[in-house]
Amino acid sequence: MKPALVLAAALALSSAAVPAAAAASAATSPAPDPLDRFQHQNLAWSPCQDAQLAAAGAQCATLTVPLDYRTPQDGRTLALAVSRIRAADPAGRRGILQTNPGGPGNRGLDLPVALRARLAPAAAARYDLIGMDPRGVGASGGLDCGLNRGSWLRSVGGDLSGFPEAWRLAKADADACWAKYPDLLPHLTTRNTARDMDVLRAALGEQRTSFFGQSYGGLLGAVYAQLYPQRVDRLVLDSALDPARFGVGAFQDMGAANERALDDFAAWAAPRNGTYGLGADPAAVRATVEGLVRRASAAPIAVDGFRLDGALLPVLLSVCQGDDRDSADYADVLRQLLDAADGKPVQVSPALHELLTSVLAPDPGAGADLAGAMAYLCDDVAAPRSPGWYRAAVQRALPAEPVFGPVFNGPTPCASWRGVPQEPFVRVHNAVPALQIQATGDTHAPYPGALALHARLTGSRLLTVPGRVHTVVLNGYSDCAQRAVDAYLSDGTLPGADASC
Repeated sequence: MKPALVLAAALALSSAAVPAAAAASAATSPAPDPLDRFQHQNLAWSPCQDAQLAAAGAQCATLTVPLDYRTPQDGRTLALAVSRIRAADPAGRRGILQTNPGGPGNRGLDLPVALRARLAPAAAARYDLIGMDPRGVGASGGLDCGLNRGSWLRSVGGDLSGFPEAWRLAKADADACWAKYPDLLPHLTTRNTARDMDVLRAALGEQRTSFFGQSYGGLLGAVYAQLYPQRVDRLVLDSALDPARFGVGAFQDMGAANERALDDFAAWAAPRNGTYGLGADPAAVRATVEGLVRRASAAPIAVDGFRLDGALLPVLLSVCQGDDRDSADYADVLRQLLDAADGKPVQVSPALHELLTSVLAPDPGAGADLAGAMAYLCDDVAAPRSPGWYRAAVQRALPAEPVFGPVFNGPTPCASWRGVPQEPFVRVHNAVPALQIQATGDTHAPYPGALALHARLTGSRLLTVPGRVHTVVLNGYSDCAQRAVDAYLSDGTLPGADASC
């Protein structure tokens, strides 16, 4: 018999011997909280095995959480890896600051080390900094689906000639994970990760938690605040994705944002035509890039021992233009690729080598992280299943997005996902105070989505950072934003109104 059925039978038998008065009293007693044993577990902290965490003096432990929060009493659990760097100022300690690095699917165990290095010492010293690899990621039962690529993003081409291969690869990724993890996959969701965060808060003996999340981690923080508003202390959302667009909509938004970024780069490169030879005006620079993509589609570019085709070249370009401080490297990469396409000898720069390796020959860990990202995206929000839907989306995007529309509107593994979301995605709308930070040119979490999220977070203050970057704080992009974060975490001071750096 299943444990739940055994328990039900035992209760039925024992109730027959209970006197009527006692039974009536029991009937009015509150039912025990099925999460009580998780919330009051003792965490066995010990030095972390990771060298970077160990050098920072961090401790690590294992948190036990229910596999399925809808039936936490059924005995199925997951073991999550968590880390902690103790507050350096015990007398001024405010509490815990949980963190998430983004993704979804990014490992967060070592994030406290990076965050402590970025925060003002007085701000960092007030908190126990808490990291966690989310369920299904890294040391928290990370998926091993045998995936050998780091992203499912690839261009289907302006003529959609690459669509069949894109669909085949995306479906193969989804099928590989479902064949190995049919019982686990449905439970890898943002809602469940927020629940895990709250179990960790309780297990640490804290009534409230502060939180720093970037990118998808900002979305996670908004979801946590929606589910547990009374448990939030201070909330920092850096480059947060718009929950209402999570899934296919978020990818489509990235297409338009990357096309704007290309125009921005073209405006930077044109006055430097004498150095890079990309074009004397912005239109000419754009024409150079579009022409390079067409050439790679017709004949892959042989460079650095790789063959870069038109399916993956736009993906590489999207990585190049994520931070406007890298414009010189971006221009240099384009110059090298143009020379290689012309058959000229090329001295490949470290930046281009790293890009080619990450796109064309990612390390094995990238496939594991991709599996985690895939699970969260596909379990959270259902995606269209028809190939025709994606073909039509690409065709609609092409006039305004000739380079990136065929990338960010193409098929994803979610189109072939075997499961359906077990719960609706959390609708975010609350008045929890928060500091929201967003760059105007963000290509991963576009600024219009930040405005939409800010409108639903009525207690938030939005600090706008002019420029093109994703994740402002840990990238050290803005001293102004850094000061705002330090002030807020130090003494709870939010800007009096929305502001711009």
